[in-house]
This record gives sequence, structure tokens and C-alpha cells, in this order.
Amino acid sequence: MPRGDKDKYTDKQKRKAEHIEDSYTDRGVSEDEAEMRAWATVNKDSGGGNKSGSGRGKLDTNVSAKKGGQLGGEASGRRSAAARSASAKKAAATRKRREAH
Repeated sequence: MPRGDKDKYTDKQKRKAEHIEDSYTDRGVSEDEAEMRAWATVNKDSGGGNKSGSGRGKLDTNVSAKKGGQLGGEASGRRSAAARSASAKKAAATRKRREAH
């Protein structure tokens, strides 16, 4: 099998790579770089091609998709101290109000 041949990948893996590639190109990444990143992501999630026989495929770990949750705290870090404080005060008041009922 020549290097770069995608015959051993399932249709689902190919669709997934296409979707990831589109997402990267929408964000301004070049076509070639987007394709490389997309297939690297698919390989990381599923361990490479799965089309080797019925029931012999490996399950997807989706490890790359879980990375987004780790980045979630950055948004609150960019907010001003006053905005964070106001949000915390509002949340505390809500908890206190709900506890009273």
C-alpha cells in the first residue's frame, strides 16, 4: 500500500477527516495543512485504518474531542475581575435564595 493511501479507512473515518479538514480551512489553515491535521486527528482517535474484516475494527477513543473541555477555563480568565466578581455574587445569591425554599 503506497504511503498516503486511504483504502484501509472506513467511510466513517473518511467523513470525520473531511469534516475536521473543513473546520480547519474555515479557520484559515491552508488546504494541505488542514488535510494533514485532519488525518492526524482521525489516527489519534481511532488508531489508524480499521477496514480489515468484519468485527475487527478498533473503537474510537475520541481523545482529541475531549481536549476542548480543558480549554474552557480560559474564557473566564480573560474576563475582568469586576465581571467575575459580579457573576460570583449573583451565583451566591441564587444559591442562597434556592436554599431558603
